[in-house]
Parts: sequence; structure tokens; C-alpha cells
Amino acid sequence: MSLSLLSPAKLNLFLHITGRRPDGYHQLQTLFQLLDQGDQLDFELRDDQELILEPAIPGVSFEDNLIVRAARLLQQVQQQRGQELRGIHIRLQKRLPMGGGIGGGSSNAATALVALNHLWQCGLSRAQLMQLGLRLGADVPVFVGGQTAWAEGVGEVLTPVEIPPTNYLVLHPNCSVSTAGIFSHKDLTRDTPAITLAAFLAQGGQNDCEALVRKLYPPVDKALNWLAKFTSTARMTGTGASVFAAFDSIAQAREILAQAPAEMSGFVAQGINRSALYSLLPVDEKQIP
Repeated sequence: MSLSLLSPAKLNLFLHITGRRPDGYHQLQTLFQLLDQGDQLDFELRDDQELILEPAIPGVSFEDNLIVRAARLLQQVQQQRGQELRGIHIRLQKRLPMGGGIGGGSSNAATALVALNHLWQCGLSRAQLMQLGLRLGADVPVFVGGQTAWAEGVGEVLTPVEIPPTNYLVLHPNCSVSTAGIFSHKDLTRDTPAITLAAFLAQGGQNDCEALVRKLYPPVDKALNWLAKFTSTARMTGTGASVFAAFDSIAQAREILAQAPAEMSGFVAQGINRSALYSLLPVDEKQIP
């Protein structure tokens, strides 16, 4: 058996940091918008127990790759359950920039978890897959659930949201932002009052990381200033480095992208409410609690 799946990008339409837990993790509120663009992952079952991932990603060791870590987690669960271990050959077509704040690695991990649970017939529920995903990263559960979602907690308390189709231009400056560095920085805002989904949909929100990232990473500031020439909706996603804006049409977004400075790359995408992974979840567990 084999599977070919889009591993979608995401945008944080806003990001409020409402507090910090005793263990150091931050309490936040955000709206994860899934996109119809992303990496491509092709899976093919093997007759042995070997894990193969190609091509290698420069600067990332095989065992540190989130795709491999996701596969290892599932194999551990299979061993604990006394299930027969299977191998897999995975081909990754990497289209999303690393360190871009659009969920490339987290999405890859979630795609691997859901696809391998299906191909290896592990029998794990959506909730169990989301718990495994949380061990790999705070953004992984939303990709496992396969739905655009309102998120709270550290990003794992999810409520599905239906968003009207929106056209986005996503721009990536020539830099990579350290998420850990931003979240540990002394100047980060950590006391934004909590809001409701209805309040956000009515009045919007901000990205609490944006001002700090713009100060520390001039290429991000430059990208936002350039995009702001065309729209008032330009903002940063997550902890950056990618920035984005909504436009009336795909054609308009593409026309603006064609004018981007040479040091910036990007893509045009449309928001989606469900990804391809949604169809692989257990039928009775497709709604995120």
C-alpha cells in the first residue's frame, strides 16, 4: 500500500500570549488557518522494518527529523501493544521554508503520524495521535486533527472553526527566527487579556511576538514594511519569519508576489477548513473536542 499526501502549511491569524505556566510553557490563544499549499509526503510500505526517508535535509540528522521521530513513536506504541512492526519508505518534497513559522516540520510530523497509523494499521484514535503529536511539538496536534481551529492552552486545546475562503500571499524573508529565543526573551509581552472567538472575529487581534521579532530580525521588519505598501492586513505568522496578507483574489496576490524583492521568496495560497488528513481519521472521532 502507498499514500501521497499534502502536508499543509498554516498561518496564525493572530497570536496572544496570555500568561506563562510554572513549567515555562506559555499560555496562548491563536487561530490556526490551514492552507492548500505545503510539502508533499509519499509513503510506501516495506516488507521489512526499515525506515527510509529521502532526501536528507541539510543540517538535520536522520534521527532528529520530525518525520522519523513520529515514525519511531508509532513503532514504540506497536511494540508496547505486541503488534508486528512494519517498515516504510518516505519521500519528502520540501516546499516550505524551515524556520518560517508556517508549520513545515510540525505538519510533516502530523502527516507521518496519521499516514503511518493508517498504513501500519496501528488502530490509534484521533485523541491518541494528538497526544503523541504533542510530544513532538505544540503545533503538531492541530495538523493531526486536520481542521482549521481556534487554539488555547499551549496550542493543544482546539476548537474547529469554519473560515470563509480567503486568498493569502505568504512572504518569507531571508532569515530564520528562533522560536525558543523569542519565547524566552525578557521583552516578550506575556499578559495580553484573553478574548473569545466571537471577539476576535468581530475586532481581530494582534501577534504579541511581532514587535519583538521586528526589532531583533531586520529582514522581517523589511518584509512587513514592503507588504504594507499594498495592504493594511500585513502581519507576521507565529514567531516568524514568514509574513502574510489577505487579498481579494489569487490573481492580485500573484501580481504582488511577482514584485517582491529578490531576497524574499513566497507563495500564494487559499485557506482551507480541512486537510487531506481529515479523511484518514477514525470516522467517529473527526471532531476536535
